[in-house]
Amino acid sequence: MTHLLLCRHGQSTWNAAGRWQGQADPPLSDLGRLQAQHAAKAVGAVDLIVASDLERARDTALIIAEAIGVGPVVIEPDLRERDAGEWSGLTREEIEAEWPGYLERRDRPPGWEPQDVLHRRAMGALDRIHAEYEGATVLVVTHGGVIYAIEEHHGEPWSRIGNLQARELRYVDGTTRLGERVELIDHDEITVPDQL
Repeated sequence: MTHLLLCRHGQSTWNAAGRWQGQADPPLSDLGRLQAQHAAKAVGAVDLIVASDLERARDTALIIAEAIGVGPVVIEPDLRERDAGEWSGLTREEIEAEWPGYLERRDRPPGWEPQDVLHRRAMGALDRIHAEYEGATVLVVTHGGVIYAIEEHHGEPWSRIGNLQARELRYVDGTTRLGERVELIDHDEITVPDQL
């Protein structure tokens, strides 16, 4: 059995500003770096850490890897976030102004990466991890959209996943089995000290 813990990265500067990211590459915020440090305490024993190539996921993985002494981090580009097309970099208010009603109807712009395409891409990456590291316990630092696509494929209803929240996925007898969601941090306990 291969045990994967699919973890959403720490807060990015665009998360903090309420901007849709997609495959844009903003860095972690100061809070996001602190979140990753705290999450390292809850990760437990892992054999390997794999991350998306986008900076917010890669740096989250590197912070955790350094804290728990596991490395090097393996980079897997197919774990990157969904392409958000024309919405990348925009706030909800800006999206509503340009595409009235789209968000409420769950419509998406033309450049949006379809769910089935995202799922195939992400599962291809996870299948490769399983094939290469069969039997390992692996922390996979990725993105909300990737985790949502995996959950939907396994019949889970959508619910928001926070930064440094994770979902267990196991490869057992040639199939994947979705486990529980896991909280790696207590958001109320992590604050960035005021800068002087």
